Amino acid sequence: MSNNTIFTASIVTYHTDPDEIRRCIDTLKELGVTMIYVVDNGNEGERVGRICDEYGSYALYVANDNTGYGAGHNIAMCMAAEINSEYHLVVNTDLEISPTSFGELMGYMEGHADVAMVHPRILNCDGSDQYTIRRLPTPLDLIARRFLPNWMLKRRRARYILKNFDHSRALNVPYVQGSCMLMRMSCLKATGLFDERFFMYAEDIDLSRRLHEQYKTMYVPEATAIHYHNAASYRSSRMLRIHVANMIRYFNKWGWFYDRSRRAMNLALDRRIAHSAPQTLQSPLT
Repeated sequence: MSNNTIFTASIVTYHTDPDEIRRCIDTLKELGVTMIYVVDNGNEGERVGRICDEYGSYALYVANDNTGYGAGHNIAMCMAAEINSEYHLVVNTDLEISPTSFGELMGYMEGHADVAMVHPRILNCDGSDQYTIRRLPTPLDLIARRFLPNWMLKRRRARYILKNFDHSRALNVPYVQGSCMLMRMSCLKATGLFDERFFMYAEDIDLSRRLHEQYKTMYVPEATAIHYHNAASYRSSRMLRIHVANMIRYFNKWGWFYDRSRRAMNLALDRRIAHSAPQTLQSPLT
């Protein structure tokens, strides 16, 4: 990466633990990010703004009404475009990535001009995979994952999250979970930013598939990150309602049971997986 390359990052906070915010900013600073935008969706200007002040001009505090996760990052990406940022990292505050792993992501982007986004191998604290690369979901995939017991539709669940895919292999995949998305700004200008109709939970699916329609969106397993995932919608009835409402909006936008582009992208994914590891191919369930 050239010393003149401008790349930026954004986090969105909402009553986030101050130590978690500091750890995230420290991590991004170690990665060499040019500027980090801290978007405060919780109207905590005094507390979050004071944390940003500790980092001088490096961490820019951005006050925002709570218009949603994607909307918060959009504000940051528009500001990043004003300083001609070439790459932008959308990251959760509870994610930890090393400079070496981030270097793998950045190196892949710089070596492949047809790639719009890269995503690392996301691990739990115990080193197990979080399965954050996925097929584009059907309504049944999300119903099965969220509301049915684990033993029901077990094969379909595994197929949706690519559980049987060899996660040591790189893959051009149509949906990556939004905890860590390193994106090329020129591609975002072509496809658009997060769709702000989605308050939370569906914005990463929507943006992933829009980028994937025109470019490659790559899973790069040489880069690893630990995500201290909270899964708020599994603990909070309010967050569950938000999750459900936004998935309804997603399927209203793209199609419930008939979604031609979903089927085409999932079938293309099957072919890539088959070419990479034939034993992992399964019959289409789109």
